[in-house]
Order: sequence, then C-alpha cells, then structure tokens
Amino acid sequence: MSDLLTYGPAIGTASGARGRTGRGRAALRAVLRKLTQLLLLLLGVSTLLFMLLRLAGNPAAILGGRNATPADLAAIEREYGLGGSLWTQYWRFLSQAVRLNFGHSLFTGQEALGMVLTALPYTVTLALAALVTEMLVAVPLGVWLGTRPGAAPRRAAAGVIFVAQGVPGYLVGLLLIELFAVKLHWLPSIGEAGGTSWIMPTLTLAAYITPRLVRVLAASVSEAMAQDYVRVARAGGASPRAIAFRQALPNALVGATALLGAQFAQLMSGALITEVIFAWPGIGLLMINSVQTLDFPVVQALVFVVAVLVFLVNSAVDLLVLVIDPRIKRGDAR
Repeated sequence: MSDLLTYGPAIGTASGARGRTGRGRAALRAVLRKLTQLLLLLLGVSTLLFMLLRLAGNPAAILGGRNATPADLAAIEREYGLGGSLWTQYWRFLSQAVRLNFGHSLFTGQEALGMVLTALPYTVTLALAALVTEMLVAVPLGVWLGTRPGAAPRRAAAGVIFVAQGVPGYLVGLLLIELFAVKLHWLPSIGEAGGTSWIMPTLTLAAYITPRLVRVLAASVSEAMAQDYVRVARAGGASPRAIAFRQALPNALVGATALLGAQFAQLMSGALITEVIFAWPGIGLLMINSVQTLDFPVVQALVFVVAVLVFLVNSAVDLLVLVIDPRIKRGDAR
C-alpha cells in the first residue's frame, strides 16, 4: 500500500505527460496534413490553369496587334518569357511561383501579385458585408419558419424563399440600379465611392445567398424543436422565444456555420458578375479583365491567392464546427 502511495502520483504524472505528448503529436500531424493538402491543391490548380491559359491563345498576338509580323511576335515572346517549349514555360512558372513571383502584368507592367493584393480587400470586405447582412435576415427568419413550419403564413413565406433561391444575383443588381440609381438617384452605381456605394453590391450578393441559409436554418430549427431537450424546456415553463433562440438555434448554427464557409468561398470565386455590373474594383473585375486580355501573370496570381484564401477559410470553418459541436470530437454525431 505504501508503494502505491509512493509511486501513484509519479505514475499519474507520467501518464499525463504521455497524454499531452500524444495530443501534441496529433496536432502536429493534423497541421502537416493540412499543409500537404494545401501544397497539392496549389500544384494541381496551378498546373491546370497553366495548361488552360496556353490553350486560350497567345498574349503576344494581342500585344503585337493585327499588323504584327512573325518576327515581331517572336520578339514579344522573348521579351515577356512566352517563348520556348511548353515544358520550359511550365518549369519557369513553377520555379517563380514557389518564390511567390508571378511576374509583371503584360499590359500595365505592374507586379501581378501586387495588383491582386490591392484588389483583394475590396472583394473580401464586400463578401463579409454580404454575409453579415445575410445573417441579420436569415437567423430571425429561419427561426420563425422553423418553429411552426406548418402554419399558413410560414408556408407562404417558405414558398417565396424557395422561388427567390432561383433568382440570378445579377438580376437583383440590375433591378437595384434601375430603382435607386437611375430613377431615384439615391445611390451611386459604379465603383467604390464612399459608404453609400457599398449598399447595392452588398444587397445584391446578400439577396443571392440568403434564401439558402434561411432554408437550412428553418429545417435545422424544425428538427431541433422535436428533440427531447426542447420538450423538457417546454415542460419546465420556458417561453417559445427562449426555446427557439436558446435551445434550437445553437444546434441549428452548426450546419449554418459550414454553409457560411462555403458561401464565403463562393463569393470569393464567384462574385464576378456582381463586380462587373457595379464596376467594383475587386478581384472579380480584375479576373474578367485579365482573362479577356490573356494577362497570364495576373490570372495565375489571382487563382493562387483565391485558392489559398478559400483553403484557409474552409480549414477555419472545420475547426469552428469542431469547437461548437463536441459530438464530432467524441465521434457521437449521427
């Protein structure tokens, strides 16, 4: 017994140390796995983009103009590093990309990565503004629809939201421009010119992504309202509002969090039309202009930055879901 008393704490301490070491190794393996996934993603996306851009055409023909001779085109290709075999160009691209050197724009002469990083804050801020607007509308509306989905007003509202989910985002943008810029002259419709210029692009993106989140929240809240813990809270005298927002909504937000991460990625890579409609100086407009002019360095830098940002956002969302839903950690999720 004395031996147990003597060695017990030491054994417990050693066991705790081994547990911490095991968790540290698991965290290190997770980080290394994520880094490997990121590197493979960047390699695959960059390679595919490189090949597709070369199939799209030769920028030297655009730079040289209609009257350019074969000698002129060859000189332009040598000047901008577009000459040589496809393998030579690919190896040159990879060797520069690993140093985050994507070259300079073929048409403006500016550093390609610098152009992307200058436009990126406009797109990120616009996407975040749209997500915040979406949450302000979707959370109360989704809870309202999910608490009593069979009620007639809720069925009518659900039908409207279902139809709104199929409305193209650019149509909302054009209608907003027609109403608030052309007829009422309340808001500017082109470019970033102060606080009021953010309103219509934000509403356009929010109108496009909100219906889906409303439907997800409504379905999740409706499912949560049938669970035993809600019945217990109702039997204990909790108000319907408290049950909806304190019991049902936190569980519904688990699925909504994953959707928000996917929507942010979608806004980063798919808000091109909205930015073109409003002449918004973000990466969407930059992407359209660069693809039209076959500005290879800018397109390659754009895709690289977007791929990294989307990967980081998705990883952060996975971690957030793990934190707010302990069932996943325990492996109890069904």
